[in-house]
This record gives sequence, C-alpha cells and structure tokens, in this order.
Amino acid sequence: MIRLGRISYVNMAPVFFRVEADVDEVQGVPTELNRRLLDGELDTAPISSIEYARHADELRLLPRLCVASEGAVDSIQLVSKTPLEQVRAVAVTPESATSVVLTKVLLPEARHVPLGEEADAKLLIGDAALKSAFEDPTPHYDLGRLWLERTGLPMVFAVWACPEPAPAGLLELEQALVESVRTARAEPEQLAYESSDRYGYPAGFLARYFEKLRYRFGPRERAGLLTFLELARDVGELDEVPELRFVARAKATV
Repeated sequence: MIRLGRISYVNMAPVFFRVEADVDEVQGVPTELNRRLLDGELDTAPISSIEYARHADELRLLPRLCVASEGAVDSIQLVSKTPLEQVRAVAVTPESATSVVLTKVLLPEARHVPLGEEADAKLLIGDAALKSAFEDPTPHYDLGRLWLERTGLPMVFAVWACPEPAPAGLLELEQALVESVRTARAEPEQLAYESSDRYGYPAGFLARYFEKLRYRFGPRERAGLLTFLELARDVGELDEVPELRFVARAKATV
C-alpha cells in the first residue's frame, strides 16, 4: 500500500474528494510532509516546490499534479499595517518553505523573524490565512496576486514528488487523484458542502476559494515554477535551478 502524504489544509479537499485507490494516508503541514518524504516515511506527497528543488537529485515529480494559482490564492497572505515597500521585517510561519522563499523574492529587503516576534508584517498560510482574512481588519496582501503582477505566470506552491526509484503503482495513484479533481470540479456544490462540514468554513466561501486553486501541472505552471526557482536562486535561497525530472512510465514489453 502506497504511503500518501496529505497537506492538512482545506486546499487538499478537491484532490481527495473521491479517491478510488487503497492508500495509507498521512496528514501534516507542508514542512512536515517535506521532512517525512525525504526521510523515507512516505512514498509520495505534495511537498513545497522549493524543497523539491533543494533535493531534486533524490526525487522525481509526478507529471500531472501540483498546487498552484494564477492570481489570488486566498490562503497565503502577508498581513501588514505597513505599506509593503516599507516593510523591513516579516514574521514567517514555520509551516511552509515555498511561501517563506516567495516572500523573500517579493520583498528582498526585508529580514525574516519567527512568527510571534515583533515585525512589520506576518506571513500566514493555509487555514490560518483564511481565518485571518475573516477576523483581522489589518490589510492582507495575497502572495499569489503579487506573484502574478510581477511575472504574469501561475505560482506553483507545491508539487507531488517521490523518492527515486518510484514505488510501484504510483502513476495509477496519480490517475486516481486526477480523477478525484475532475469529479470535484464537476460537483462543486457537493465539494463545498462536504468541505464546510469538515473544515468549518461557509460553503459559499469555499466554493469561491476552490475556483482559485489549480492542480494541473501544465506548461504554464511549469514555466511559473522554473521562474520562481530562478528568482529563489537570485536571492540566495537555492544554489542552482534543477532540471524537472518526472516519474517515467514503464516501457511495454513484447
């Protein structure tokens, strides 16, 4: 049975809406799944795109899945009373690697401190960011929107990866996850109601949120990912931009 990581945020609901596969599901925040995959405790998981790049020599990518947005994503927010151009310190969440690096790319002059320490702005991701948008009147800056304004490309926050060699049956599992996303897109109201029961957000809010998320790892998403990795390298967060290496389909035998 494949050990499949699942980010514990509501953004995974479409991918796991109707998964027709027998898996051992393991939940955790992105940085936890990063560690567990690299430590060999998982067979595949959605991991921070920057962590894939840092360990690309050990990993392979699933070719059809990612977590991305083209514009506002809602669940990755910089909260600040200070105008962004004047921000010199950002308190960053320990739960995400990609969003922390994206903040450095977008605000290269700002130093980072742990969340909870005094700072001009704070970075929130996942359900904490969604909750903050409801409850905190402080200005919120959506990192997906800021990225699109800068590059004109989608932002890929997470990719599905596995250790090399890939476990047997992985591409069949990927197909089941892709089919789950398709079913979720075909049944948006059901997805929103079920997710509302599980996560506690209003169904209408979740329906709008899910529309902003992309899971298809297509040419524009790949271009956005490579652009992000190039800029991460330029701010000193990556030694080099790796080649994107994918899980290969087994060759048919005669």
